[in-house]
Amino acid sequence: MTMACLASLTGSALRRLAAQVPARAGVAALSPGRLLSSSRPAASVSDLVSCDIDDAGVATITLCNPSKLNAMTEDLGEAFLATVLSLKHEQSLRAAVLTGAGKAFSAGGDLQFLIDRTQTDAKRNSEVMVQFYQRFLSLRQLPVPVIAAINGHAIGAGLCVAAACDLRIVAEDAKLGWTFASLGLHPGMGATHYTPRILGPQLATRYLLTGEVFSGSEAQAMGFALEAVAADDVVPTATKLATSIAMQSPVAVGTCIKSLRMQMDAGIEQSLAREADAQAHSYASADLVEGITAIRERRR
Repeated sequence: MTMACLASLTGSALRRLAAQVPARAGVAALSPGRLLSSSRPAASVSDLVSCDIDDAGVATITLCNPSKLNAMTEDLGEAFLATVLSLKHEQSLRAAVLTGAGKAFSAGGDLQFLIDRTQTDAKRNSEVMVQFYQRFLSLRQLPVPVIAAINGHAIGAGLCVAAACDLRIVAEDAKLGWTFASLGLHPGMGATHYTPRILGPQLATRYLLTGEVFSGSEAQAMGFALEAVAADDVVPTATKLATSIAMQSPVAVGTCIKSLRMQMDAGIEQSLAREADAQAHSYASADLVEGITAIRERRR
């Protein structure tokens, strides 16, 4: 069985979904929202996120904006949230794989989105950023293990989304990095929460403060990724692992992943609120404007 669950919503429906996200609550407080129909196309179709479920109950969720290296925009976040809200109630679901279309997993926050933040006051930016995080971190609502198939570069917030997954398979030559500091921006999207829990405090502090970029092979060596394989093998390897999980007892797997996430997610609300406030202040700094300009002029 294959179920297409494209995040196909009209603009008004997407706005309703965004309105359901509490401005200052954590991921766990996200509203389950209205169930979405996978069999009826909406009047206006968004192709930013696709999702298919195979016969084993493994869902493959794909970020589908390869021309922009799957950069994270508010529209992509809304489409992603819509997909999660639809998928979480699918009874056949046993495991999920998250990947990106094209050569990148995700290049992180969209530059125009960041520029827009520099034109907005800090209070409003704090609210916007919490909502932005929540849309993508809604993957933690899925009641099954989520495996990040990091098929290519994962930078900044893109790497944070991979970190929020339960397991990670990465391309050997992929470039990864929490590059916020290099841009002049406080880390966000749960970076300060999940990174120390995965890497330990020393390595996490190093990479968050330096913005150092590392390879997929290095990610495996430091314990961030379970396996580093050739780029073409990333999704098949992740799917094979997901299928193995899907063959186990759904009750045992579901309750186990819930127990594991309870430990990982303890304090996430406070972490996201702190990151949002700190990023809101970063947007008012000259350092960030210079960082964005340098990227646009290809000086970095």
